[in-house]
Amino acid sequence: MRLSIVVPCYNEEAVLPETVKRLAELLERLSSQGRIDADSHALLVDDGSKDRTWTLIEECSAQSKWIRGIKLSRNRGHQNALLAGLFHADGDAMVSVDADLQDDLEAIAQMVDAHLAGMDVVYGVRRRRETDTFFKRASAEGYYKLLARMGVEIVFNHADYRLLSRRAVSALREYGESNFFLRGIIPQLGFPSATVYYDRAERFAGESKYPLSKMLAFAWQGITSFSAAPLRMITGLGLLISLGSFAISAWALWVKLFSDHAVPGWASTVVPIYLLGGVQLLCVGIIGEYLAKIYLETKQRPRYFIEKTAGEPQRPQ
Repeated sequence: MRLSIVVPCYNEEAVLPETVKRLAELLERLSSQGRIDADSHALLVDDGSKDRTWTLIEECSAQSKWIRGIKLSRNRGHQNALLAGLFHADGDAMVSVDADLQDDLEAIAQMVDAHLAGMDVVYGVRRRRETDTFFKRASAEGYYKLLARMGVEIVFNHADYRLLSRRAVSALREYGESNFFLRGIIPQLGFPSATVYYDRAERFAGESKYPLSKMLAFAWQGITSFSAAPLRMITGLGLLISLGSFAISAWALWVKLFSDHAVPGWASTVVPIYLLGGVQLLCVGIIGEYLAKIYLETKQRPRYFIEKTAGEPQRPQ
């Protein structure tokens, strides 16, 4: 079996030499054991980095037969960079893994064994979240539970560390949407799947490319790409506001009739304005988010362009 390990890279100059070293050692070991073909490789995808990431990829590909690279014409985001690698790789199976070495590369051997046993999809799932802060652990696990409650089929504590067979990647090509959320799409493929558990380490070097703002944006992308629940919540919210408005009206009437503290016109004017105004803005914002996704989908713009390749002949996309 020819194995391709797809590694999205964005400003990974600090960690890339160690990542390449470990990937080459892993591929050489698996090849010597006869578990993968000698033509297997790691495909590093430079997602428009601003540092020396691409230069290092070119140097490593020239020095090692296990390393190849492609350079996107500009930064397109992690999910698009991952897709570029998966669609460009020519392996019989593709493993996607981040460049920061937090995901245990030794789990790849278990994924290969599961694939050889007939699995088209093998999920890498974190065994525990001891390395995370309390906030990150609570927010991440809460997010997975929220997606499940909204009807999104997702693997708990699984990110983008997985093995896909050539058949699974071919099926993935059929999804033409622009708002890609791979964690929600992969379970929909329906092919035989297995799970490999591993322990996540601290980042080897460099800084995280996912600050809180990007994490929240990615979380919202997952919800709105796979669930219409926020739209249905507007109906429930409208019902609750109607009941609340009725209760406030009853209270204002009681104050007017049975006390001397009523300010003429205050309750009947200010409370409904602020209450309904806030609800309307919230509802318009949620509807606008879905309309924005429709707008992006109708454009059908390309997800990425490959500018250069390293370690392999140039080929058209």
